[in-house]
Amino acid sequence: MTLRNLARLGLGLLLLTGLLASGVKAHAEEPAEILNVSYDVGRELFADLNPVFQQEWQAKSGQTITVNQSHGGTSKQARSILEGLKADVVTFNQVTDVETLHKKGDLVVADWQSKFPNSASPFYSLPSFLVRAGNPKNIKDWDDLTRDDVRVIFPNPKTSGNARYTYLAATAYALDKFGGDQAKATEFVKKIFANVPVFDTGGRAATTTFVERGIGDVLITFEAEVQGARKEFGPDKFDAVTPSLSLLAEFPVAVVDKVADARGSREVSTAYLNFLYTPEAQEIIARHAYRATDEAVSKKHAAEFPAVKLVKVEDVFGGWDKVAKEHFASGGLLDQVFVNQ
Repeated sequence: MTLRNLARLGLGLLLLTGLLASGVKAHAEEPAEILNVSYDVGRELFADLNPVFQQEWQAKSGQTITVNQSHGGTSKQARSILEGLKADVVTFNQVTDVETLHKKGDLVVADWQSKFPNSASPFYSLPSFLVRAGNPKNIKDWDDLTRDDVRVIFPNPKTSGNARYTYLAATAYALDKFGGDQAKATEFVKKIFANVPVFDTGGRAATTTFVERGIGDVLITFEAEVQGARKEFGPDKFDAVTPSLSLLAEFPVAVVDKVADARGSREVSTAYLNFLYTPEAQEIIARHAYRATDEAVSKKHAAEFPAVKLVKVEDVFGGWDKVAKEHFASGGLLDQVFVNQ
């Protein structure tokens, strides 16, 4: 090797050493912001959660981070991510929408539910009813929603995870009522759908239709949204009704692996989702009328949540994969209740 080549080699080694010493990395630098793509009625919850995480992350890492939000019906949100929306994390309200990101886009790892506690669900809720003050139509349970004189408001199950839980909860009630007879259950749910004057695309739009536009006799939405509406618009204007039977609505979370790795945000994205399980975050979650998974926080707020027979998708329907094939696939049972709507 010539002296000139040795000199060039030495200069290259010096430059490499300098780059390593200065912390320059071959992959993308850690971003100053992440995007949480979330469900439609979670705006107020994450508006309270995010500043707390941002402060804790800065204290821990010395890095200033901004958590940006995108809210909408989760099925629609999942499609937006598949079409290119750069979500670092998702906080959805339906397992099937996270599964879509894995199966159709390979954006999320197959075992995403094992990455965080409680099958990657830090809190839960259930479909419940909001009625007008005094409950003038005397609505007490799912049977009342089939009456000809009751107009029912909930969003479109084609675009809203919130509404899919409503559909499944009504079906679970009917299956229990009719001893597992699916044909009778489908007819029962079809009557409820026939009483819906307008299908909004997401849960918050349905709340607006019922609360602000004054359409309908009962709103079906997550228990947390029921309580949130009463708090915002006045408990003297609306009453909450908890049905005798409802469906456990888990709120799954996941790092969008492809995006997080490409952006260099995996560490902060993972920390953000782990934060949702901390006692501090769980307390905020409970104050927003979601049911906490932290045992101590749940016990503290137990009196605020009515007792209800809560059934699971796995127990009634055989799991989310079976639900996707039998109910939500094109031509499935959900399409049957939409006939003539």
